[in-house]
Amino acid sequence: MQLRTHLEMDNSLSGEVVELSRGYARLRLKTDKRMVADSTGLVHGGFIFSLADFCAMATVNEPTVVLAQASMRFLKPVALGDELVAEGSLTRSEGKKRWVQVEVRRGEEKIAEGEFLCVVPEKHVLSQ
Repeated sequence: MQLRTHLEMDNSLSGEVVELSRGYARLRLKTDKRMVADSTGLVHGGFIFSLADFCAMATVNEPTVVLAQASMRFLKPVALGDELVAEGSLTRSEGKKRWVQVEVRRGEEKIAEGEFLCVVPEKHVLSQ
């Protein structure tokens, strides 16, 4: 299956799609210096959220999909150089709404999880 949405994403900041099928996506992100929040090498949570968000969009994989709501739990800190894998699964679909569950792992260790409510409008949200 081919990615049909968010084609202009910077994969070095938000993750690279490594597996994609109907209602499922897996992305990988290698953390780097641009993501560091302090002198200890702590990675800012916004980059983990971006990975999870992009994973949700890829899971839905519709050209016009957008995020309407998200609930994230950050369970463990992430450090410079960590490689993360996000997996998204479509859990529910109702009209234009899609609910996606995303887990972010470092190896076998779950470091974050979230539920994303995505919406698939008929046309792009910036179209007039």
